[in-house]
Amino acid sequence: MGLFGELKEDVVEFVRDPTDEQKILVTAAVAIAIADRALYFVDFPFVVRTTAAVGVGFIVMFLVSYLYTGQFVPPDGNVDDDEGVEEYVDELDP
Repeated sequence: MGLFGELKEDVVEFVRDPTDEQKILVTAAVAIAIADRALYFVDFPFVVRTTAAVGVGFIVMFLVSYLYTGQFVPPDGNVDDDEGVEEYVDELDP
């Protein structure tokens, strides 16, 4: 089908049945847009306004994530694993 067919399927899936992460990210993007427009009318430089809007987006993302899932960070898969600490293996080192 090609790139456009796959893109169309992804958009249709996003509209019909979005995942939890997609819902949270869309909420953060909307918060960034609202904060940017709200700060547009204040006499701030562009860089300061944009940085502040992204900061607001991150704060909203963490708050919505906490309210939606009940935790800030997803749990590790091996939290209850009492075996020893796994040694770090660098995949790129031959």
